[in-house]
Amino acid sequence: MSTVHFVTCDLLDDHPEKEIQVVTPSMDGKYFKSYGARKSFGGQAVTVKCFEDNSRVKELLATDGTGKVLVVDGGASMRFALMGDMIAESAVKNHWNGVIIYGCVRDVDAIAELDLGVHALASIPQKSNRKGAGETDLQLNFGGVAVHPGDYVYADNNGIVISKEKLVDL
Repeated sequence: MSTVHFVTCDLLDDHPEKEIQVVTPSMDGKYFKSYGARKSFGGQAVTVKCFEDNSRVKELLATDGTGKVLVVDGGASMRFALMGDMIAESAVKNHWNGVIIYGCVRDVDAIAELDLGVHALASIPQKSNRKGAGETDLQLNFGGVAVHPGDYVYADNNGIVISKEKLVDL
């Protein structure tokens, strides 16, 4: 299990001179919940945009993710999960620090046992369709922030922050 610990509140307090974005809950109650065993995680963002199709999520998490966090814009869909236990196990095997999904996950009890940070809006048992759809390596916009590939993402139970600069060694 990862031994690096930080608190996003402290990152903001300790770096007032830096431009740090904070993901905000929406007016309709959409906010991120923690599902993985890692309660604080971070790294450089790898971005993917997909709607109800987790093909690109599966592909990316099967590659080397050392020092990285996959940030997924799933369009806040509440109808299909974009990651389950098998894909999460692949992420652990390939050394990803975490996954943030603006959408749903499934197999949450199994994911809770994995050495992986996982934040998502909700859980649902329905798996996604796989049709090869989705775009990677682009700017994502949700929760009042813009996430670019290579930005630094930090998450814990307080929330998610995004910075252009590295704030802590992970």
